[in-house]
Amino acid sequence: MRAPSTKNRGRPSPGEAPRAWQRMLSGRRLDLLDPSPLDVEIEDIAHGLARVARWNGQTVGAHIFSVAQHSMLVEKVACALDPAIGRTERLYMLLHDAPEYVIGDMISPFKAVIGDAYKSVEDRILGAILLRFSLPPTPSPALRRLCKEADRAAAFFEAVQLAGFTRGEAERIFGRPAIPPQPFMDELAPAPIEETQARFLARFRAVDER
Repeated sequence: MRAPSTKNRGRPSPGEAPRAWQRMLSGRRLDLLDPSPLDVEIEDIAHGLARVARWNGQTVGAHIFSVAQHSMLVEKVACALDPAIGRTERLYMLLHDAPEYVIGDMISPFKAVIGDAYKSVEDRILGAILLRFSLPPTPSPALRRLCKEADRAAAFFEAVQLAGFTRGEAERIFGRPAIPPQPFMDELAPAPIEETQARFLARFRAVDER
């Protein structure tokens, strides 16, 4: 007797929508099209972001420079730009790229090619993540501006220190940071995945408990 075919196992049946959810190691299943805050866990975020490489992996060193490290750098830069920020602002900095634990990190030129479709998915996931941690799903304009400034400064430091850009190239693309890189050099050292994952979790919990 012939065994049942497994050729189409796991594929949608005719008329059935393709799978749009990601299973996490925690057991949660996050729907990319309709993400629920109840399916978001910080442990999954830390695990994923520590394994996603910035700059498509085109950085110096024996280890990747991960999105988790970038997120901690952005939070530290934001605190330097505005020492008065509190829990809400600092958590937003740590989580501003958190959707990438599900959808990965696409470099800005490729995002520009894809256009609004990527941004729509990214925004829905970020909104669910922010709600999960009791943050407004739509940040204020002031918070967005601070995050953008900190993000661009972090990208400048990474570009020059890790990704082979000249200072002139980085200034043309990201602008000249309002602060020097020296206070952030520890955050710019690529590190082992497990170490970064643990540091990100510890930083998040320390800020969340403020």
